[in-house]
Amino acid sequence: KPCPLCDEAKEVLEPYKRRFILQEVDITLPENSAWYERYKYDIPVFHLNGKFLMKHRVDIQKFEDQLRKVELQSG
Repeated sequence: KPCPLCDEAKEVLEPYKRRFILQEVDITLPENSAWYERYKYDIPVFHLNGKFLMKHRVDIQKFEDQLRKVELQSG
């Protein structure tokens, strides 16, 4: 913190919040050191259902496509 890119990403994702659960991970906490080592230069990073999706900024088209696929699989 602060993380302006994280704040920006959350704003972009806001209209979709009823369609997924956002789980934020603070990679600076000791228990998240593995994530820190992996992504310290790439925040924010987005995973969807445990799989890497994108980093740095929200690619809204990619996000919508992948979210739709997940919804179809679980629906």
